[in-house]
Amino acid sequence: MGRKKKSVYKKYHYAIIVFLVVFSVLMMYPMIWMFLTSFKSNAEIRTYRTKFLPIEWTVEGYQSAFERAPIASWFVNSMFVTICVTAAVILTSTLIGFVFAKYEFRGKKILFVLLLATMMVPPQVTMIPRYLMIQKMHLFNTRWALVVPGLVSAFSIYLARQFIADIPDSLCEAAKIDGAGPFRIYWHVILPNIRPAIGSIGIFTAMMHWNDYLNPLLMLNDMEKMTLPLGLVIFDNQRSMDLSATMAAATLIMLPMIVIFLIFQKQFIKGMTMSGIK
Repeated sequence: MGRKKKSVYKKYHYAIIVFLVVFSVLMMYPMIWMFLTSFKSNAEIRTYRTKFLPIEWTVEGYQSAFERAPIASWFVNSMFVTICVTAAVILTSTLIGFVFAKYEFRGKKILFVLLLATMMVPPQVTMIPRYLMIQKMHLFNTRWALVVPGLVSAFSIYLARQFIADIPDSLCEAAKIDGAGPFRIYWHVILPNIRPAIGSIGIFTAMMHWNDYLNPLLMLNDMEKMTLPLGLVIFDNQRSMDLSATMAAATLIMLPMIVIFLIFQKQFIKGMTMSGIK
């Protein structure tokens, strides 16, 4: 019976691997095609549309993209907004999650329920209030108009709180006995033990703000201050016939997130696995 179970397990194991490989290829195909197309000339794209690999590799698309649009400025703007918001969300989420998980105070449960309730509100509902608040703060048409509304994330606070709640209270009590204050406990005890959660929060936040299109469209007017997703749409509308340059610009948007995921994939997968167990 044991051998039969092992053989059945192996049979389904290989079937699952084949299934995952096939669907991974289907999901990756558009991105791979976009990346390879960015190294084709416009004449080759129109003449040999069914060719997957470039017949003649060229970087004309990238040169055209940088010459005809402020790609470098868009890239810097996207990096600035993403780094600022991600760092702020990690800090605020872990601090607030620490307070909710390890401290008792009046109205704690009500506040936490209200925090979770904000996750149920679609972002389109708060779009107009955000716009009016940014105007009153005199931040309209600046990069800070994209940073300030994203400094706090209810989902990230919830995720951090769930991880911190599982850290034994004895560790915090031991740190208190050694003379550590709340901030030192947070920095030296809490943060080292929730690295998977920090990795997950960082990747989710970075991806969401790097790919954000609606908020830059609402908050920015000047071409030089736009981010990559918004700039790419405008560039595509202006250069609809320059397919190579459009694919090159789209590739530049995609690559940073792939690099970030490859760097932090272990923490991300560990964080998702542990949150699933909870």
